Amino acid sequence: MKVPPRLQPLLDDGLIDDVISQLMSGKEAQVYVVRSGGVLRCAKVYKEAGKRSFKQAVQYQEGRKVRNSRSARAMDKRSRYGQQEAEQAWLNAEVYALRRLGAAGVRVPATHGFVDGVLLMDMICDEEGYPAPRLNDVTLSAEDALEFHARMITEIVKMLCAGIVHGDLSEFNVLLSHSGPVIIDLPQAVNAAGNNSAAAMLLRDVENMARYFGRFAPQLRRTEYGREIWSLYEKGQLRPDSRLTGKFEGILQSADVDEVLLIIAHAREEAEQELERRRAALED
Repeated sequence: MKVPPRLQPLLDDGLIDDVISQLMSGKEAQVYVVRSGGVLRCAKVYKEAGKRSFKQAVQYQEGRKVRNSRSARAMDKRSRYGQQEAEQAWLNAEVYALRRLGAAGVRVPATHGFVDGVLLMDMICDEEGYPAPRLNDVTLSAEDALEFHARMITEIVKMLCAGIVHGDLSEFNVLLSHSGPVIIDLPQAVNAAGNNSAAAMLLRDVENMARYFGRFAPQLRRTEYGREIWSLYEKGQLRPDSRLTGKFEGILQSADVDEVLLIIAHAREEAEQELERRRAALED
């Protein structure tokens, strides 16, 4: 295929040998199958800020590390320099999250370089060596749903123990590889200890998993893993191998209405984008 302009520098520098095909086009990036050193990998080309449909909502930016205090002040003031720094922080977030989570043993793609807004990483494959499908594209037996849900809960716990909450976890950003689920798409990942919305995001991530797998194993919809996990985390008792029950009895507290409204608005936007994606697929 014709080489996309953003991938030409990687070809020129020898980081990739060939561009095979476009794998997908999402809300924040386009992903291509490339050959690198004789191995098939993925090149994720991030869209420019003005062309991304995923908004850099305030709740995702809170607690993100920046290079220095000058950058932080500029980002707060939303100056031109501050917007550039915010954009760079957004682009670096997924690379940082993937490397940190990979080191913690979380099932995420390994990275192989990040150059000018292009992330080179492992291609996740199915049993036949083809690109692995998303969870949304498969039908599961009740037995498989229970197994994969348990494995996803384990991955979410390991992520939180590494200090990270995905923040946008759903059946659309989990791939079903030949060896089980693999988590992808982490540009919006947040610092669990430094973001006031982290608890609400974790609960939503866990509930999304229960809702999806609950299609095939309805009993999962009645579990309370999210609250149980966060309670252990707050107490400093969460470990990668913590034994969970899926049950939780806690003290009811008043909700942060503004935070809840932000999450509802984001969920609505995600649903609208998915409907638009499906319409576009039908038209094609």
